[in-house]
Amino acid sequence: MKEFLSEDFLLQTETAKRLYFEFAADMPIIDYHNHLPPDQIADNKAFENLYEIWLKGDHYKWRAMRANGVSEEFITGTADDYTKFRHWATTSPYTMRNPLYHWSHMELRNPFGVTELLSEKTAEKIYHDCNAQLPNLTTQKLLQHYKVEALCTTDDPVDSLVHHQHISNNPFGTKVFPTFRPDRAMAVDNPVSFNQFIDQLSAVVGKEINTYEDLLDALKSRHDHFHAAGCRLSDHGLNTFYFTKASAQELNAIFRNTKSNQPATALENAQFKTAVLLAVAEWNHQAGWAQQFHVGAIRNNNSRLLSKLGADAGVDSIGDWPVAEAMSGFFDALDRKDRLAKTIVYNLNPAYNEVFATMAGNFQDGEIAGKIQFGSGWWFLDQKDGMEKQMNALSNMGLLSRFVGMLTDSRSFLSYSRHEYFRRILCNLLGKDVENGELPNDVAWLGKMVQDICYYNAKAYFEFS
Repeated sequence: MKEFLSEDFLLQTETAKRLYFEFAADMPIIDYHNHLPPDQIADNKAFENLYEIWLKGDHYKWRAMRANGVSEEFITGTADDYTKFRHWATTSPYTMRNPLYHWSHMELRNPFGVTELLSEKTAEKIYHDCNAQLPNLTTQKLLQHYKVEALCTTDDPVDSLVHHQHISNNPFGTKVFPTFRPDRAMAVDNPVSFNQFIDQLSAVVGKEINTYEDLLDALKSRHDHFHAAGCRLSDHGLNTFYFTKASAQELNAIFRNTKSNQPATALENAQFKTAVLLAVAEWNHQAGWAQQFHVGAIRNNNSRLLSKLGADAGVDSIGDWPVAEAMSGFFDALDRKDRLAKTIVYNLNPAYNEVFATMAGNFQDGEIAGKIQFGSGWWFLDQKDGMEKQMNALSNMGLLSRFVGMLTDSRSFLSYSRHEYFRRILCNLLGKDVENGELPNDVAWLGKMVQDICYYNAKAYFEFS
């Protein structure tokens, strides 16, 4: 019987162990998509307690606590920080076989060195032991501890990027770049959010925005501003892909109606999103950026908690919209004009893994290795089973060797353990194939492949300055 979370955790063969310890374990990290707050990085924030750094804002843990019968008072309510932590500790043993059980204990071991299992009995000791270390685990020190060479935050076009500028002027070892996320610029299905964004964008660019063309001009000026700040990525969170064309007159009518607080119809929503996404995609190609499409989440399902807590409350799930035809049309429209940028597509519905993997293969250009990427398992799929399925689909339909690897997609500075988790899973997949006779025992080549997926492919792909 193997010990839980031993040195060989998830490594089931000798070849897997060799690949991990000799090639993967010490590689730097390029975290090209996360939701870390840039102000906390710029300020080198020190956290008050383990609740603040580990539980506050973590909707993964919130979902588990609700499922375990914990009252909202002890999750997002007014209970004190230690009481909320204790309720999480009491929930922890009930998360066995949920990835939270692995992640939580990996995060306690690294960086805190805690080896006890988290439970109601160990809660007080773990809380105080970790709290004692927090003054030396500021945001910048944590990024250095995890060997994060570069990271990309997720930023609204109206953001000033003042914190990124501060970081650039005060380097500490990790490069921090913004990512252009214009989701609100196309939210004509939500007039309140859309009009708030238009007002903010107008104030930032110093011009009134009265037409669809005005919106594009303002967005393009912000795209240029992000580029000057080092941004080389856009990111888009979509229910599904859109490819429904519209005339300039139709787009302006949709814009005017939404400005008058009239929600767009399903057809108008698809038309407007198609037009804005195509425009941004062309700017990305022109500027030499990469672009990311996170597809398949059905968000804010629980209206009661949405109204109480707002978005990102832990009430999102996997959607099941059709995706292949529109994705094909969207990419083909750009490819026909030679304006398809480097692209990563992330799938949230595992039933569509092969759809995404094969679609990526349709638009490789024969010049940039791995130009169109089937991205890592994300959100509900960034766990062992989800990662293995994503890598198996990519292996069967494309080139795993050109994969740009893992990202945290997290708001927590402790989530870099997920890179270790991913690397162990990757090495285990390859190691099992070797020992089953399905791959040659060429450790030098396989080790290079592992290091490429863990680090070098992303370094070459994004070309951060």
